[in-house]
Amino acid sequence: MSQSQIFNVVDFDALQAALRAGSYEIFAKSSGDFHGVLTRIDLDRLWMQRTDTNLPWLMNSANDRERAPLFFPADMDQAPLTEGGVQLSPGEILVHRQGSTKRSWTSGPSRLATMSLTHEDLAEASEAIIGRELTAPSADYIVQPDPSAMEQLMALHKAAGELAKNSPSILATPGVAQALEQKLVHAMVTCLGTHVAAERRYCILQHSKVINRFESFLESKRYQPVYLTEICAAVGASERTLRTCCQEHYGLGPVRYLWLRRMHLTRRALKNASPATTSVTSIATEYGFWELGRFAVEYRALFGESPREALRRATGCDAALSQGVGGEA
Repeated sequence: MSQSQIFNVVDFDALQAALRAGSYEIFAKSSGDFHGVLTRIDLDRLWMQRTDTNLPWLMNSANDRERAPLFFPADMDQAPLTEGGVQLSPGEILVHRQGSTKRSWTSGPSRLATMSLTHEDLAEASEAIIGRELTAPSADYIVQPDPSAMEQLMALHKAAGELAKNSPSILATPGVAQALEQKLVHAMVTCLGTHVAAERRYCILQHSKVINRFESFLESKRYQPVYLTEICAAVGASERTLRTCCQEHYGLGPVRYLWLRRMHLTRRALKNASPATTSVTSIATEYGFWELGRFAVEYRALFGESPREALRRATGCDAALSQGVGGEA
């Protein structure tokens, strides 16, 4: 079961006690009134944390040996973090070896993000998404992902934090939590697998078989949002192979294809809902849209009206029909 917690802390002792996935010792590097916010989100398999601190700090830490953690600045507009004498700049990810111990420090206010899966879950997810298992490295290293992939990971991590803060009950909904976890794991693995060697192309017959399995899987999930991680596992193909197949058969990549599918599922749900019992936010997040401002813009561009207008209009039509058929109100 997913759960989230927000900790507002006024000393580093409270912060280090609340952090997950390791043991920590944190010291302030300068004087001043300290304030920090820790957002902790535990999904089914994925653990996430976001920290926002107003003072520079020094931290000694030892990571949980059972998990594969990664670490990155949560905001592009901040000073680098230094770890083990090496700077980690915004837009980069630090990947830890199993059970690593480290010393980190900041030179000013910082906003940092962490994610972790068990080693087994990471290997399984990466095999499905990029066609090879990612395992714990023998030494810590820094990844500089494709900027668009990193932007997506940071946006999803931020959206999860905002849901934990503003709509924790929605985040705790099993369907929403599962969908969000799928998207986050996919974004994480995509970033870590940025420099994967080009995969061998399959012949057209093999591609057709992949598409047939893809379509059969979507048919079995006709009214449900589905995500690349589970699709790749179900059809037995990596994301790269599925992307090639979809481009050949649809003229669209699988991400665009699934996005369109989710948008139409969302539209159907809005048309059948009532604002008295639900909201655009709850429906949008149910179908995997967590960047709500962006969702509204894209929805209007695709359907010519806002999600809120669709919800209001559908309710009015339903009410008119219920009064106009059968004679009595």
